[in-house]
Amino acid sequence: MRTTFAHNLIRLCPIFKCFSPSAMRGVLCAVAMCLCGVAMAQRPYFVDGYHGGIYGHYPLEWKTQFITSTLQKHPDWRISLEIEPETWDSVALHTPQDYAVLKSMINSPRIEFTNPTYAQPYCYNISGESIIRQFTYGIKKIRSHFPDVEFVTYSAEEPCFTSSLPQILSHLGYKYASLKCPDTCWGGYTAAHGGETVNWISSDGSSILTSPRYECEELQENSVWQTTAWANHDNYLEACRKAGIVHPVGMCFQDAGWKNGPWIGYGKRARNQSRYVTWREYFEMLGIEKSEHDYHFTQEDVHPALMWGSQVLQRIAQQVRHSENIIPVAEKFASMAHLLDDNYTTPQAEIDEAWRTLMLAQHHDSWIVPYNNLHNKGSWANWIARWTADSDRKAYDVINNAQQAIAGTAWSSGNEATLRVWNTQGVRRQEVMTVAIPEVWQGYDIAVYDAEGKRVESAADMAHLSFVADAPSFGYTSYRLQRLSDMKAPEVANQDDYIENDMYRIKVDASRGGAISELIVKQGNKRFDYVDKNAERAMGELYGHFYDQQKFRSSTESPARVTVDRRGNLEQWLLIEGTISSHPFSQRITIRKGSPAIDIDLKINWQHNEGIGEYRQRDSFSANERACYDDSYKLSLMFPTSLGEVVVDKNAPFDVCRSELENTHFKSWDNIKNNVMLHWVDVVQPRNGGRGLALMTDHTTSYRHGKGEPLGLTVQYSGNGLWGRDYPIRGATSMHCAIVPHQGKWDNAGIEQMRANRNEPLQYSLHADAPLEQKSLLNVGNSAYEVVAMYPSQQGIVIRLYNTSGNDKPQNIILGQEFASVTEIDLNNNILKEYKLKVGKDKTRFSISIPRFGFRTLLIR
Repeated sequence: MRTTFAHNLIRLCPIFKCFSPSAMRGVLCAVAMCLCGVAMAQRPYFVDGYHGGIYGHYPLEWKTQFITSTLQKHPDWRISLEIEPETWDSVALHTPQDYAVLKSMINSPRIEFTNPTYAQPYCYNISGESIIRQFTYGIKKIRSHFPDVEFVTYSAEEPCFTSSLPQILSHLGYKYASLKCPDTCWGGYTAAHGGETVNWISSDGSSILTSPRYECEELQENSVWQTTAWANHDNYLEACRKAGIVHPVGMCFQDAGWKNGPWIGYGKRARNQSRYVTWREYFEMLGIEKSEHDYHFTQEDVHPALMWGSQVLQRIAQQVRHSENIIPVAEKFASMAHLLDDNYTTPQAEIDEAWRTLMLAQHHDSWIVPYNNLHNKGSWANWIARWTADSDRKAYDVINNAQQAIAGTAWSSGNEATLRVWNTQGVRRQEVMTVAIPEVWQGYDIAVYDAEGKRVESAADMAHLSFVADAPSFGYTSYRLQRLSDMKAPEVANQDDYIENDMYRIKVDASRGGAISELIVKQGNKRFDYVDKNAERAMGELYGHFYDQQKFRSSTESPARVTVDRRGNLEQWLLIEGTISSHPFSQRITIRKGSPAIDIDLKINWQHNEGIGEYRQRDSFSANERACYDDSYKLSLMFPTSLGEVVVDKNAPFDVCRSELENTHFKSWDNIKNNVMLHWVDVVQPRNGGRGLALMTDHTTSYRHGKGEPLGLTVQYSGNGLWGRDYPIRGATSMHCAIVPHQGKWDNAGIEQMRANRNEPLQYSLHADAPLEQKSLLNVGNSAYEVVAMYPSQQGIVIRLYNTSGNDKPQNIILGQEFASVTEIDLNNNILKEYKLKVGKDKTRFSISIPRFGFRTLLIR
């Protein structure tokens, strides 16, 4: 290329023929510098557009007409649309003429759809499968209105990012992405990194060409919602030039409720003569498929700050978590019924509606403005409770109908019943299972027999029966229940302050509020106590700052009442009843035979609202420093350990992140740290084979940790929050968590597989005449693969496998029926690969390789 350039230069200016080679190199260098200067002098670019929808902001009476007429008025203007897909249903219904005009313009290169997700979720706070459905359902809805729309660039006005997005976007056929959100950073932002473009790389190795938040793109001074890229002002463009960014680009997706046209002016009045482009146009103008700079984006490069610990957000997160766990279970039951009952018809409309209402509950506004009024029909929080309740009800209806389609009618009376135990994961599971005893059997002893007629170890109280279930991979097994003679009420050993089984001995100190004084892990003849006797805080202690009292309060300040109960050798629990300040609380600590998880159920019966946090704030609407940020002042459930120096790992959607934070504490908007706990956080000794303690929770929340500080789970914040809104305590706080002592890192300890199983506990159903049989429909063997989804489609059965922690070596998969084909498809249902099958004896076998943190979608016919 250099020789060709020199040849053309000599051809245009023959005088250069007499230059020596060294002089010619100097000329070429000078010319190159001049050309670089010309390039640097090129005018900047700006991506404009609209963000919102009928659940956010989108005035139906005028907005669509305003968009189309403004585009017609300004022919050089470009817009990106980040509009909730359901909006187009309403636009077509209420303003059909405006809808028709927009539809005639929609395939213009001047318009690009950049975020087609159904409800614009933050992504980092929900499951990976939920993110996939947000995209696929959203794209389907948009294409029902605009069939020829292409989805090429992902961009969002709010911090709707997570580390695994490059993988998901690649499976959807996206080419480009942007990590900017310059004008709506109230809830956070991404890390500043790199220059003009980067290859955004996720943990599975997927990559997408991306415009990052430039390293020179600073947070806007005197703002708590902007970066300097929001309007192409002089200071931003000058910083870009100094950083060597040849094609600087700014961005703002305006609120769809605003009546603004071109955001930074138009024509000669456009600020700094900026040129409006779509993101697709910008990247195609650059003319590159790959950047020279790789960006291994981790989850800690997302800097989110929501109202962690507030009751309203806790309840939303718990409701969303339950729904996003149970809907995939319902789809898996529908798949079983589809494969095992020729007369079964998949209730697809009910499943779709269950996903729809869950996806609305995952809307970013659900999480950042839960008290805002939605269409004058109640707050987001109230709607989320209704939406998730509807999702759950539909999911359970699908499950119940599928169970009866496979196993026959439900049991209603008699002295015997068939208990079906259902496993929706791809590995065999042996674990203690607890079932509710039918009312007519309560007060009787119950015998449990397996399919071979052997009596299974079991124990019961008046209302519940526990036994060790042995469930084949992705399928079911059967047990016979027989009602026997009257049983005696179980005795309660009130005097005990400890529980013990084959794995643990746990002792609590009643004089210190029931704090754990011993947590001994048994490994053969070895014993290890996780409790640090010299720690300032106690394990299981509630601790936080009550700012109206101007002091920290602890559950160890008052004695607690401790009782012990058990169901034979299968389940044992300590019930701790104490007070924090003047408020009663209870903790139930449960251990089960063979289970590494120690379950903790916490309930605080608040007697009145308390101010909990760093201080009472009255000016937080636009304050950089906020009392709601620093979790070290919030009420926390503390877990100090005797592990000494540790490192921190935490999971994310389709990912696990090694934390690089010295601590999780921050006090201001311009210093946000990622302290988000999706499903679990793990502290582990850094040496190989070191000990660790994983903390699991039933909802997305925050955690606290730092060098020399213990791990803590955020339990309660009460006070002023975002936009100056009060976030009070109203009623009791209830949550479930678990701790898992383990050896080795999270992957060797199987923490992700445990998370998958806890998300989808074994299900059961009672039947009158179901045969005592078992069946496995899918087996992933000893691999670390999780069956994240399995659902019927018009083409066959779709299966999505996720490699939670293994390597990319081929793994053998066994299907429990004979199939004609197994193909790999992308998220647009395009066939990518066909697998070689070994079919016979009611089995189909094939081999598949998935990188760690990667997922693959399969279609079986």
